[in-house]
Amino acid sequence: MVDIDGVLSLFGAGGALHDRPERTRGSFHSIEGIPHFLSSTAAEHLLALGELFELVWASGWEERADEHLPHLLGAPAGLPFLSFSRDVGGRGGDARAHWKLAAIDAYAGARALAWIDDALDRDCREWARARPAPTLLVQTDPQLGLTAREAEQLTSWARALAAC
Repeated sequence: MVDIDGVLSLFGAGGALHDRPERTRGSFHSIEGIPHFLSSTAAEHLLALGELFELVWASGWEERADEHLPHLLGAPAGLPFLSFSRDVGGRGGDARAHWKLAAIDAYAGARALAWIDDALDRDCREWARARPAPTLLVQTDPQLGLTAREAEQLTSWARALAAC
């Protein structure tokens, strides 16, 4: 399960979109009138993870992810996406990810899953611990997105599951 904002679309230090860490490659884009810094570094990690995982968009972008990210970042086209039953992002701009749990649970069923998101909260961690299937939550720094550290964590987890 892959979130987009804070994972591939990065937030600047102190909210300033122009402040980018030098080691993060990417470019600015206006997507539906909203400025986004899309990290090509994070996209490269995601593409590599696609060899080990079934990638699913778990983002308020929903179907719009496939409209924009394949041609802007080289993300795979045609990835499945989750639809959410309430206002995306929670009430009043709630940045926590718990509002995604029902859709993620319904999609994953009893399968193992890894979830990459910058806004995981206590509800998400409790949900993951209670799942009967192996579940890995990977929280990103929204200023850096998906880095080599998180990609290695995901790769190691997938390989360990495959070895069982």
